[in-house]
Amino acid sequence: MDFNPHKSGFIAQINVTPFVDVMLVLLIIFMVTAPLLTQGVEVDLPQTKTVKTLPEEEERLVLTIKKDQKIFLDEYELKLNEVGRYLKKTVDDQDQMLYMRADTEVPYGFVVKVMSEIKSAGLQRLGVVAEPEEE
Repeated sequence: MDFNPHKSGFIAQINVTPFVDVMLVLLIIFMVTAPLLTQGVEVDLPQTKTVKTLPEEEERLVLTIKKDQKIFLDEYELKLNEVGRYLKKTVDDQDQMLYMRADTEVPYGFVVKVMSEIKSAGLQRLGVVAEPEEE
């Protein structure tokens, strides 16, 4: 270690402390915001014994029906008569899977009407989302 105050030059070491500080702040931000991004529209799903988890595909469409009979495609609110028309415009692949989440208090007749609108849009694959039964 040669120390000469009259000799000028660059320090050959990397100061890691600011880098670690920034990375910790980013980690905390992602830990706080990640659950908020996946939450979506809140509904009380029915419970059943056989439940599979939703696939983590990027192109996953989720249609949600709240107990006040409001319909959401992802986070966008739609009216019943707009569902079929909007799905025709947005879905390129008619073989794409659409997942439907309906609140337990939604009348069965309304769910059937929504399913009819989905069918009129030409979508062939419809999955119904539920929660596992509590034991």
